Amino acid sequence: MNYQERYTQWITEQIFDEETKSELIQIKTDTKEIEDRFYKDLEFGTGGLRGVIGAGTNRMNRYTVGRATQGLANYILKKNIQSPSVAIAYDSRRFSREFAEEAAKVLNANGIKVYLFSELRPTPELSFAVREFKATAGLVITASHNPPEYNGYKVYWNDGAQVISPIAEELIAEANAIQNFSDIKRMDSLTNDKSLLEIIGEEFDEKYIAKVKTLSLNEEIVKEISDELKIVFTPLHGSGNKPVRKILKEVGFKNVIVVPEQELPDPNFSTVKYPNPEEKDAFRLAIDLAKSENADLIIGTDPDCDRVGVVVRNSSGEYVVLTGNQTGALLIEYLLSSLKQQGKLNQKSTIINTIVTGKMGDKIAKAYGAGVISVLTGFKYIADKVKSFEAAGDREFIFGYEESYGYLAGNFVRDKDAVIASMLICEMAACYKKKGMTLYEGLMELYSKYGFHAESTASIAFKGKEGMEMMRDLLNKMRADAPQTINGLKVVEVRDYMVYEGAIKLPKENVLYFTLEDESWFCLRPSGTEPKLKIYFSVTGKSLEDAAIRINSLKKSVENCVAEY
Repeated sequence: MNYQERYTQWITEQIFDEETKSELIQIKTDTKEIEDRFYKDLEFGTGGLRGVIGAGTNRMNRYTVGRATQGLANYILKKNIQSPSVAIAYDSRRFSREFAEEAAKVLNANGIKVYLFSELRPTPELSFAVREFKATAGLVITASHNPPEYNGYKVYWNDGAQVISPIAEELIAEANAIQNFSDIKRMDSLTNDKSLLEIIGEEFDEKYIAKVKTLSLNEEIVKEISDELKIVFTPLHGSGNKPVRKILKEVGFKNVIVVPEQELPDPNFSTVKYPNPEEKDAFRLAIDLAKSENADLIIGTDPDCDRVGVVVRNSSGEYVVLTGNQTGALLIEYLLSSLKQQGKLNQKSTIINTIVTGKMGDKIAKAYGAGVISVLTGFKYIADKVKSFEAAGDREFIFGYEESYGYLAGNFVRDKDAVIASMLICEMAACYKKKGMTLYEGLMELYSKYGFHAESTASIAFKGKEGMEMMRDLLNKMRADAPQTINGLKVVEVRDYMVYEGAIKLPKENVLYFTLEDESWFCLRPSGTEPKLKIYFSVTGKSLEDAAIRINSLKKSVENCVAEY
């Protein structure tokens, strides 16, 4: 069925409600818009199912959510699992609650029990819930840090991690096999049958927070320094507000000031361009508040509270946003130094990052004798390694992180966790404060020891069907005829992750990674959550200024090279 036939189906068949039909009839003369909405089904990527809210097969709506959920139900039922169940959470986005309830109605209609959170919760708490309830699977309705017009649908399996191959492909196949939306089983309303639907409330939150607290490494120092350390926190209108404040209070932080304009849920994220803690603009209000309060530290979590951004004062007294790589390196130093002091490091201790993560963390880990493993982009691959460590018993997971502001410690959550990370970051700041240092000074100390590392990213947007084809063509051209030099430097290695066989076996993915003769590198990969090509860059300089010059030069050279292709 082509996109025009799909469009006709949606405006004529009785199963689709009048509001949906009305929305689609309004675009009846816009062929491009119709094509974009119907040329494909939403696909699972590194973040699961994610798209613009609206009517159409390539949009987030109750029908695409229902179809994906029926596919999940069919997959679970084919596995003949005894007493199957699914945990469901959601964030503050538009229709998040409605989509969560839609999924519950479909699962219940298929005889599958649902554990549904009573209100918005962090994504990592959903991961914890899947493991605690020994659920077959989990769902969270969120589009993470995307603009407000987006929503999404992430699927977790019984280990509490997002699904990967082969389960992801099998789920997609089940969803794709549903050709008619009339084949979706659905209850008219949420059931009162407690054997089918259990609402998860505050008691479960307490259990999660208690587990997070077990990861505290320096609670005594926190209590000693808590009167002096001042923290500004913004949940950016999302689900981090309650749990982050709760855990910080539990471990002893007294001076936590919440940005009042961003405290409560707001699906329009009206105080920011978009709710991404990677961007300084998202911290505009927090920085203003920090200046007035003379705060030591700012932390900000994204809407589903799996990512956290950190803002510190530099040597000039300016508030600057740390990159994900910088925060990750600082956390590795903090965790490993604390564990070493407590006699808890051993030969099995291992850090996990991704192939596009900066390399300073690797150097720090190796200096402490810890192992380092790099996996493909997406925290689900980090979680998969944690699972394999437990099965083999050959390594002990200490910390996992990625450059895009995701961090995890502990073994009871299998996704990036901004509640855990927020606690550890604030503890780390307290420990530096006791030594008479800021986090920024701690970072400079690491640079002096391991080299002045600098990383950056760029994105090229590809809209619609033609855009996706252009992106594939671009990568294929670079794969077939790779550049020999970049930025005046020889390309010494090209890794094509469609065929690459390294020391650690990785899934095949459409990613190209180039290493230059001075050990700088860049990497091209299609985003798993948005229609764009992401480019990652990394250099090491002799000073901050030298690293800045090198990264800008590399970035410009690579962007020119890509433009030529």
